[in-house]
Amino acid sequence: MTENQYYLTTPARTGKMMAIMLGICIVGGAIFFSLWDYWISEPAPVVAMMAGDSAPTEVAVHTGATLTSDLSFIESSDFITLAFNALPGEPDNNPTINMEVGDKVIFNVVNDGVSFHAFGVTKDTEGFGGVIPGSEVASPSNPLKAGESGTSEFVAGEEGIYYYICTVPGHREQGMVGTIVVGDAEAPEVEAAPMATEPAKEKAPVSTEPVAYDGPISIPEGSGVPGCQETNECYIPYHVTASAGTEIVWSNDDTAAHTVTSGSPGDGPDGIFDSSILAGGLTFSVTLDEPGEYPYYCIVHPWMLGNITIE
Repeated sequence: MTENQYYLTTPARTGKMMAIMLGICIVGGAIFFSLWDYWISEPAPVVAMMAGDSAPTEVAVHTGATLTSDLSFIESSDFITLAFNALPGEPDNNPTINMEVGDKVIFNVVNDGVSFHAFGVTKDTEGFGGVIPGSEVASPSNPLKAGESGTSEFVAGEEGIYYYICTVPGHREQGMVGTIVVGDAEAPEVEAAPMATEPAKEKAPVSTEPVAYDGPISIPEGSGVPGCQETNECYIPYHVTASAGTEIVWSNDDTAAHTVTSGSPGDGPDGIFDSSILAGGLTFSVTLDEPGEYPYYCIVHPWMLGNITIE
C-alpha cells in the first residue's frame, strides 16, 4: 500500500498565475470597450426580427432612369411633429416619389433640425426595421447630428409601395415618413386622425421646485413619446440640487435610446457634458465642480428637459 501523493505549488507561482489571468482580463476588457461603437452598430438578429426585418433579398439592378431627391429633416417648434422638407399642411411635406422598376433614386439628405436623425428605405408599413441595404444614411446608434448630411441610393427591384423614413425609433411615428411608388402600384390613402369623443384630461404638472440629489436620475419608460414634458417627468426628478464635486448619475430606464446633453433645444449643446447615445439599461455620470445652473435635454427627443443646480 502506497501513500497518496499531493502535488503542491509555491505561493509565488500562484501569484504569477493570478497576475497573468488578471492581465488577460484587463486587456480583453480594454479591447472590448474600445470597440463599443462596433458592437452596437448593428442590432442583434432578434432585435431585427422584432423590428420586422425580413430575410435579405436579391440586390436590384439599375437598368432605368436615375432620379435625385433632396430631403431635409425638420421639426416643429415644440419638437413633437417631425417631417421631411415641410411640416404637415405645407407644400412639399414628405414628397411622394414615383419611379419604375429598375430606376435608381439618389437621396441627398441633410439634418436641418436640432435632434439626431438617420435615414433608410423600407417596405414595412410601420416601425423602423426592414431597411434596404444601400439606402441607409447614418444609423440609430450613429445618427446625423444637426447640420450633418449624407447620400444614399435605392434601386426599385419590383413594383410596390416603399417608404423612406427616419430610422431613429419613434421618429417615423412622429411624421418622418414618405412614400415611394414603384410602377403601377397604388399609393395608400392617408386616413385622417379620428376625432376625440371626449376632451383630453389635463395632467397636473409636477412641481418644478428643486429637490436634493439623492441617487440616480431616472429616464422613465415612455419618455421617448411626447407628453412627459407636460408633467416634467421626462427626467425624474426634473430638477435637482447638489454640492460642488458631487457625482450626478442618470439611469436610462426606458427601452428607447436617449442622451443627457447640457444646453437647451433652442441653443443646442453647450459642451459641458454629453452622454452621447445612451441605450436602455445603461447609466451616465458627470461630476460638476463649478456652482451654477446646468440645464440639459435629450437630443433625440428634445422635449425632454431637466436641470441641475450646483451649490
